[in-house]
Amino acid sequence: MRRDEFTEMRAFLEVARERSFTRAASKLGVTRSALSHTIRTLEERLGVRLLARTTRDVAPTAMGQRLVQSVEHHFEGISAEIDALKALSDKPSGHVRIVCPDDAIDLVFRKRLKTFLREYADIQVELIVDNGFTNIVERQFDAGVRLGEAIARDMVAVRIGPDVSYSVVGSPEYFQSYPVPQNPQDLMEHNCINLRLPTSGGLYAWEFQQDAREFSVRVEGQMVYSNISSAIDAALDGVGLAYAPTDLVSQHVDEGNLRVVIQDWCPTFQGYHLYYPNKRNHSPAFSTFVEAFRFRAGRT
Repeated sequence: MRRDEFTEMRAFLEVARERSFTRAASKLGVTRSALSHTIRTLEERLGVRLLARTTRDVAPTAMGQRLVQSVEHHFEGISAEIDALKALSDKPSGHVRIVCPDDAIDLVFRKRLKTFLREYADIQVELIVDNGFTNIVERQFDAGVRLGEAIARDMVAVRIGPDVSYSVVGSPEYFQSYPVPQNPQDLMEHNCINLRLPTSGGLYAWEFQQDAREFSVRVEGQMVYSNISSAIDAALDGVGLAYAPTDLVSQHVDEGNLRVVIQDWCPTFQGYHLYYPNKRNHSPAFSTFVEAFRFRAGRT
């Protein structure tokens, strides 16, 4: 394969994966117009239309999908061999892309990233915040982050954090206008701050437990957010009650800016895990990242 043919094929595969000329051009480090010209040249040389373009989307045609299935694994093999050669150097290098919920940034990564980045100066880490159930294979992420209970069985799961407990909190200002709830059912009389689930579009039902019984309560309130950090800020402002990881609100509680209620009813979940497909060849950068963030009891 000539160099220009290799470049054309790599460009086509990137557009097919990203379903976007803009995103593919950004990953390839070229302009959108140059990438469009490369694809057009490839289609003219082959005499077939490989991509169907609309104003909103780009998708492989039937012939384009056939080409993807035929050549993609060859390019993955080339990439794996290049990564293996890089592993022979003294220090791993490369790009690691992880998708995670917003609270995992503070609960897991922020505490240890500074040390990791200093030790592995040739590794670039990209953390994309998405509170939905992202398809990491389709979106070309190296791994995703979820609580242990939410990981599919066909994925490799590596624990990266301790168990996560949740608390219901409100500000002193809020409790000047509302009574302190004594049980989860009392929340129906309160202004609760809801969390929108990106994947389903529904509102997250607050989870509780009593002895061995687990149940959920669909709360109501004036405010809905798509991330936990904003819900905590709203609780601090006296807008309503928030349901959030205990570690993220503990400092506010200690300082007297938030008060924990109905704590005996609040559950504890398995800690956050990295999850990724079970394939043989992972880049040295990713393997190094996994080992560095693997949870070990007693380590801060």
